[in-house]
Amino acid sequence: MQTAQLRLNQVSLSASVGSQYALEDISFEVFKGERIAIVGPSGAGKTSLLRLLNRLSEPTAGAIYLENQDYRQIPVIQLRQQVTLVQQESKLLGMTVKAALEYGLILRNLARSQIQQRISYWMEQLNIPIEWLERTEIQLSVGQRQLVAIARALVIQPKILLLDEPTSALDAGKASHLLQVLTELAINSQTTIFMVNHQLELAQQFCTRVLYLQQGQLIQNAANDNLDWTKLRQELIKAEVQAAEEWS
Repeated sequence: MQTAQLRLNQVSLSASVGSQYALEDISFEVFKGERIAIVGPSGAGKTSLLRLLNRLSEPTAGAIYLENQDYRQIPVIQLRQQVTLVQQESKLLGMTVKAALEYGLILRNLARSQIQQRISYWMEQLNIPIEWLERTEIQLSVGQRQLVAIARALVIQPKILLLDEPTSALDAGKASHLLQVLTELAINSQTTIFMVNHQLELAQQFCTRVLYLQQGQLIQNAANDNLDWTKLRQELIKAEVQAAEEWS
């Protein structure tokens, strides 16, 4: 029987306002190489879930296990080397693209030849031009920064990759190519990938499984092939309208 790579056991996360939960009683298991789409209306807790998995937030209740080891027993730096988050708005912190791509590998004491090999490989895979290497953050578009942030995570070779709206600033062609590259990574290297994405057609194209969140609760945990995508689209539209009415 295959052992779960990642397991959440009745995990809750308090919201910053009142006694509400950003996430409530979330339980699921994930296995190596899965491609998980996290979907739901605005405010459902999608980004909060990614932050929990990267330990930017700590559970209010429940526990998270990586390969049967309690998250709380794993040093944060060590955990983030294995479970890497790419946020929707990523910063280069004043570095050039080249320096940003090299930084995490230098910290791991990789040889210069290995560093260059990894960077060259992922630049080629993601169609990142060599001319970008000397550019800084202000010289890149939002979409270009997204690709660099993803490349910076991929060169580290994490076991689990967490992506928050990675295609939001990419055109259709670049988004499709990125998902193809990530799919091949999951299949060939058994890298597990979580992806928050509002574009259901891209989520459907990419994922092996869907976690559907609504108001901080896990409403559905289903394999791609077992999911009624038409019904899911209708439910999401209804939930977004309801959320907008409550907000107004």
